[in-house]
This record gives sequence, C-alpha cells and structure tokens, in this order.
Amino acid sequence: MPGTGGARGLRIAAAFAVAFGLLTIREGGMVLFGPEATRLAAGRYVPFVLWFNFLAGCAYVVAGAGLWARRRWAVWLSLAIAVGTVTTFAAFGVHVLLGGAFEARTVAAMSLRTAVWAVIFGYSSRCSAAAFRAGKDTPKKSAC
Repeated sequence: MPGTGGARGLRIAAAFAVAFGLLTIREGGMVLFGPEATRLAAGRYVPFVLWFNFLAGCAYVVAGAGLWARRRWAVWLSLAIAVGTVTTFAAFGVHVLLGGAFEARTVAAMSLRTAVWAVIFGYSSRCSAAAFRAGKDTPKKSAC
C-alpha cells in the first residue's frame, strides 16, 4: 500500500516527540522544583538552558500530538522547536566561551535535541509537503 511506511514513520516520530517531551518535563522539573539533592546532582547546569528545555518539553508533547493527528501547524511547531533549540544552543556556546560554568553532558544533550528536532521537522515537512501544497490541513495517507 503506497505511503504506509511514511505514515508509520510519522507516527513513530510523533510518539517519540511525546515521550521525549514527557521525559524532558520530568527531568527538568525535578531539577527546577525537586529536592535540593536533585539540584546538586545536576551539577553546574545553566539555568536558561534548563528553563528553555523544560518549557520546550511542553511544546514537544503538543507537536507530537499534532504530528500524530497529521496537522499542518505541528510541522511549523517542529520548526519553531528546532530553531529555538539551535538559538539556545548558540547562546549556551556564548556562555561557555565567556567562561561560564557548565556540564559537558549539556553539550551532548543540546546536540541530541538539535538533531532530533531537525530530523522530525525535515521528515514531517517532506512527508506532508504534497498535501499541504494542495491546501489541505490534514495530509492524505498517500502524501507520506
């Protein structure tokens, strides 16, 4: 059946986005609002990066739900998340270059987040481009 693999791929990306978002909210929330021991275990975290990621986790869940439902706005939200992540990563780089304290795992985490949202946006936009050009909000299954 044409398009089935793409539709399945979009569902996998959507489910991954929701799961990644929920984990991000949980982990960030524990450092922000949890016990002092959790904050200490986080080490030299960068507050603006932590807050961005925590709030972005909510957007991950919304984007994943929208992609699951095959909504056009979810593709744009995925782009906004990717751009926001790259911008925050760049600001983090400036923080590091200016001698700010940080954890090396932040570099890895932000690299992963950047790659994940670049791939999700790229895949979802490619998958739905034909249907969206036709002016439909929800792409047909064969568009993926």
